[in-house]
Amino acid sequence: MTRVVVTGANGFVGSALCRRLHSSGLLVRGAVRDRAKLSQHGDPESKGLEWVVLHDQSPEGETRHALQQVSAVVHLAARVHVMADNAVDPLREFRRVNTDWTERLALSAALQGVRRFVYLSSIKVNGESNARPFTEQDLPNPQDPYGISKWEAEQALARVSSQTGLEIVVIRSPLVYGPGVGGNVLQLLHIIRRGIPLPLASVHNHRSLIYLGNLVDALACCVKDVRAAGQTYLVSDGADLSTPELIRRFAKALELPARLWPVPLSVLRWIGSVAGKQAMIDRLLGSLQVDSSKIGNELDWCPPYSVYQGFSETAAWYRGRPSQIGQVPR
Repeated sequence: MTRVVVTGANGFVGSALCRRLHSSGLLVRGAVRDRAKLSQHGDPESKGLEWVVLHDQSPEGETRHALQQVSAVVHLAARVHVMADNAVDPLREFRRVNTDWTERLALSAALQGVRRFVYLSSIKVNGESNARPFTEQDLPNPQDPYGISKWEAEQALARVSSQTGLEIVVIRSPLVYGPGVGGNVLQLLHIIRRGIPLPLASVHNHRSLIYLGNLVDALACCVKDVRAAGQTYLVSDGADLSTPELIRRFAKALELPARLWPVPLSVLRWIGSVAGKQAMIDRLLGSLQVDSSKIGNELDWCPPYSVYQGFSETAAWYRGRPSQIGQVPR
């Protein structure tokens, strides 16, 4: 039976992917940075998964042990993009984890006889915005340390593949949402719940997203399908939304009003410039679309969940969270 190692296995995407792979009959070995942290998710052994410690500082012996009798690796663990990075040299830190470790892990996997290495990259490899949907044929144009480190990791994996024959599959994902989400999506849900008005009604952009269940399904497809070897795929829900439409849909799923009011875009950009939040304003106002037709044409993949289902499941999870006042969030 096929055994798959998933790095970052107790994270937002990793935990969902482990469940998905296990339910499809694969043996799953979850790799985590600190096994003690698994206690917050209950007894990991009861889920039918194996667990190992594996991270960017792991010694070679520990890495070899984690990769024994493994057919495929799905590499999710990464130093993630953050809005306020306090590192003295952010690019160096991103490269250390996202580029250098990815290359070492792939080389170790090849030496252990692993057949396939599926890498979760980012649409930020393509760029930050566009006037037409990004495709796999577009020249990479990463513009921040996170995106640069992801693109360099893709290049490193291509070198490993040419040297060893390891099958590499790269998935570039836009913003992911779903139960357990954090970051900007969680902050937006907080804002909607609190009824805070947002000056975004005049925005007419287009943003691609992907629901957690759809991303996990695409990753599982790339683990199993022989046709995926050597390919890079862009994935999305297939339904692009404007920023105000995103807010309206989340508000509707939460059964709350969407409090939007119109402000000229030039004013919003001026405010962003004065407040030192230009990058954030650019994301709110700009378009970033993904053409995911390649994975559909080559692997017969289509998103199993609709945008409506994705927003509904995310809202249901959010409503089930304990109050932020006097309670510990799950």
